[in-house]
Amino acid sequence: MISVVDLRKSFIAPNGERIEVLRGVTFTANAGDSIAITGASGSGKSTLLHLLGGLETADHGTITFDGTGQRRQQIGFVFQFHYLLPDLSAVENVALPLLIARWRKKQAFESAMDLLRETGLSDRADHPVSHLSGGEQQRVAVARALITEPKLLLADEPTGNLDEAISHQIGRTLVDYAHRHAAITIIATHSATLARLCDRSLVLERGRVS
Repeated sequence: MISVVDLRKSFIAPNGERIEVLRGVTFTANAGDSIAITGASGSGKSTLLHLLGGLETADHGTITFDGTGQRRQQIGFVFQFHYLLPDLSAVENVALPLLIARWRKKQAFESAMDLLRETGLSDRADHPVSHLSGGEQQRVAVARALITEPKLLLADEPTGNLDEAISHQIGRTLVDYAHRHAAITIIATHSATLARLCDRSLVLERGRVS
């Protein structure tokens, strides 16, 4: 479970003006939930995900995991820009988090191949990611985010530059992951289609969600 209470975040503009992005965001999510965060560009969706993932620090408020303030669960990230290593193959990119965690190479690559099969990319596993299409690269990025079996999966505009068919496949993968693994998936998106795949949607407007 995640409980977010009165989360606030502001930034200082170059002219010295304080810009309040989040003005008291409060919501809860339970294991198995998939939640879409929608709202206009600049409404703070990415900022909210960064706070949930520990990439930024809130000015005020609390983010509580399973009744504690400590982030004991693993967190997986999927971004609109996939940040893959272009000189590595698809399977090498997916296996990388496990190799960094000192898994045996054979086990890491077997797990990576399992995920590539699930995302329909087993036949592209040995190709450098620079040779893959944008949709294929994003599916590799999703597999990489899932390989550590995170309890919290955060996706920031994961289908922003993709066609409808690929967008639906990626969205379905993210939502199904939460259901199958008793995890929580939170997706920031402009896509109404992707939002409808989630269990519920929260609209971020004027610094608050509704």
